[in-house]
Amino acid sequence: MSFENYKYVVVGSGFFGAVVAERLAYDFGKPVLVLEKRNHVGGNCHSVDHAETGIHYHIYGTHIFHTSDREVWEYINKFTDFNGYHHQVLTTHRDKVYQMPINLETINSYYGLNLRPFEVSTFIAEEVGKTGITNPRNFEEKAVSMVGRPLYEAFIKGYTTKQWGCPPDQLPATLLQRLPFRTSYDENYFFDPWQGIPLLGYSSIFDKLLNNPKIRVELNTDFFSIQHELAGDACVVYTGPLDKLFDYRHGHLEWRSLSFEEEVLDVQDYQGTSVMNYADENVPYTRIHEPRHLHPEKDYTESQTLTIKEYSRQGSSDDPYYPVGGDRNRAILEKYLIDVSRNNNLFVGGRLGDYKYYDMDQTIAVALRTYKQIRDRTQNEPKPR
Repeated sequence: MSFENYKYVVVGSGFFGAVVAERLAYDFGKPVLVLEKRNHVGGNCHSVDHAETGIHYHIYGTHIFHTSDREVWEYINKFTDFNGYHHQVLTTHRDKVYQMPINLETINSYYGLNLRPFEVSTFIAEEVGKTGITNPRNFEEKAVSMVGRPLYEAFIKGYTTKQWGCPPDQLPATLLQRLPFRTSYDENYFFDPWQGIPLLGYSSIFDKLLNNPKIRVELNTDFFSIQHELAGDACVVYTGPLDKLFDYRHGHLEWRSLSFEEEVLDVQDYQGTSVMNYADENVPYTRIHEPRHLHPEKDYTESQTLTIKEYSRQGSSDDPYYPVGGDRNRAILEKYLIDVSRNNNLFVGGRLGDYKYYDMDQTIAVALRTYKQIRDRTQNEPKPR
């Protein structure tokens, strides 16, 4: 097995790596070596049919594709059709179910009111005024300054503590950018014009992305074990944890990871929705997935359903799911980015490489830009005399 003949090497086969590899092979016409340490392509978007129930599910947690980026939407539609699923999330607090994100129904149900949309802003402003917070310094203060103390305590505090493994007042306020807040009864989790679940699952997308004779995929292959076998002038596109790439010389970046607990139940429908959050801290899991609801167009068994409990835990560069962020990690990240900038043959990207909490469409958009940078840099290299 020889790797030294490949000028382009992609480390990791999630969306970032697979898109760059597809563009290099199809658009640029270059042979590409893809190294994947797992036994499958697709990274954390990998999906399969459940062996017992036949229900198609995402083994690393539910992934909903959504985007407002036309270029990304047109690109991904070359490799799949979508079913038009629009995501709705519910949350359980003290054995009662509420809409999530917080919207007018959540507010009225929780407070026992019948506010109209035009009355919500004044009501929330009064709740926020009781807190006395005018200059939020962390996640907790930012959340309280947006929705008031009662809604924060009920729906945000416990879930956030479980998700991040620390009190919310120790988290940066910027994390709250991922949490919408509505003054209407709109139940859609995302407002993007294009949304859905791939009709044949995410794995079929990666099979098509990497189905090119110029792309060679090596599964069960650790980049760090075979790095010395690569050509010295190879262009490496790295999508793994950035701190691991440089042997932690500037310190360890902090990561969160997830664990999943599958259970088959002898009912057709357990919770009536694809994702149910659990807001209370005394419930050990953050949410329960029921993937049959992601594919209403499929004819699944009526005698069984698959549920998956999700637990958030401390991660490491060996099993990272998403970055923690914050000032300390940002300072470390900047040092690693300087190291990257010093190597013209190295490109990094994706959630792990960029240390950013990307959605799938953002990952694809950055991958497309990165490919163009690689192509342009190669085309502009001086020709040997």
